[in-house]
This record gives sequence, structure tokens and C-alpha cells, in this order.
Amino acid sequence: MELVVFGGNGFIGRRVCRRAVEDGHEVRSIARSGPPASELRGPWADAVTWHAANVFAPNEYRDALEGADAVVHSIGIAEESPTEGVTFERVNGDSAIITALESERAGVDRFVFVSSASTPPMVREAYLTAKRRAETAIADLDMATTVLRPGAVYGPDQPHFPSVLNRLLAVLGSVDPVAERLGAGRPLDVETVGSAVYETAVRLDSWESPLDAQRIAARAS
Repeated sequence: MELVVFGGNGFIGRRVCRRAVEDGHEVRSIARSGPPASELRGPWADAVTWHAANVFAPNEYRDALEGADAVVHSIGIAEESPTEGVTFERVNGDSAIITALESERAGVDRFVFVSSASTPPMVREAYLTAKRRAETAIADLDMATTVLRPGAVYGPDQPHFPSVLNRLLAVLGSVDPVAERLGAGRPLDVETVGSAVYETAVRLDSWESPLDAQRIAARAS
């Protein structure tokens, strides 16, 4: 199958691209900066077609959507730069809506949106509000749409959290009695989330959306 990953050079998107390549799929990534930094690439990266494009300028990437069977949106920020137009409303919300509309226009069968169960620590509530707005906006488009709502995602090269917080989340997520008490907001390892996103994009079966942390873990296994 042909898979397009928006944000394929990012924390979660790289794992999605790698899994898809390993399983023999044709993979294209669309991201503002093109491929990931050299230290974050593995041999799998040579099999991905990397498109450097502005997500808010669909004319720059419409050709890459042609023929795609599934599209994943894994773009997101946890820190804003309003003077540069980098806000939660725009990046976490509007970018998902635009890419979903463009995917529908291209005749894509399935759209997978990586949302969130909660607002990350020390981040303003607009982070989650923007994602929920996008979820609502894409729900009734003419293609199968699945939303994943992981809790805080930890793992190597986590770009959004301080290393101390990343390690704490890893401990909380790996101790089952503690993680279970956190419910839908339990922290999840990036490999688990990446695998769940990939499986959701390529499987023909349908899961009720949104997928919470427990079902994300089940889908990844």
C-alpha cells in the first residue's frame, strides 16, 4: 500500500515510517524540514520519499497525496512561538484539518490523526483544545477516519519534555499498577504509539474512534 505521513521526520512519525518500510509499503513523508537529522535516521530512511513542504500550502504537496491509500497526521507542538505564527491553534488544530481535507480531495481511503488524551505538563490548555477542535472537524469526511489519544509519550529523543520528566514518565508508564490508575492519561512509550498508528493506518478492520491509551497498547501488540 501507499502511505503518506505528515510529520514523518518527527518523534512519532519516524516510527510510523520505519514500520511501514520494514513491512514493504511505499512511504512518503511531508514535513517542513524534509528528512530527519542524520543522527536520527536508520537504513529504513533511504526507502522513504521525503517531501519538504509547508503543510499550510497544499499546492506544495498535493502531488504526493495522489494514489495514497492512507494518510497519517502526526504533526504537533508543545511550545508556541506566536510571533512566528507557531501556535497550538494553528499547528495542532488547523494543520490536521487542512491535511484531512486535502486527503479527502485526493481520494484517500483512510486518515489517522494522532491527538492526545490530555494537555502535557506545564503546557496551556489550548494545546488540547486545538486537537479536539480538529477531531470534530474531520469526523464526517468521506473517508475512514481514526483518532488516537495517547497520554504523554516518552522515549529516546523526546523533543518536547526535559530529560528528567521523560525519565519519570518512563517509570510511570512501565509500572503497570501505577499506569492503570492513570487510566486514559497513562504515559506510553513512543514505540508503542508508533506501532499503533501504523497498524491503524494499514489494517482493513475498523476500530471505534477515538482509541484511548489502553486500546492503543492493544493495537500495538
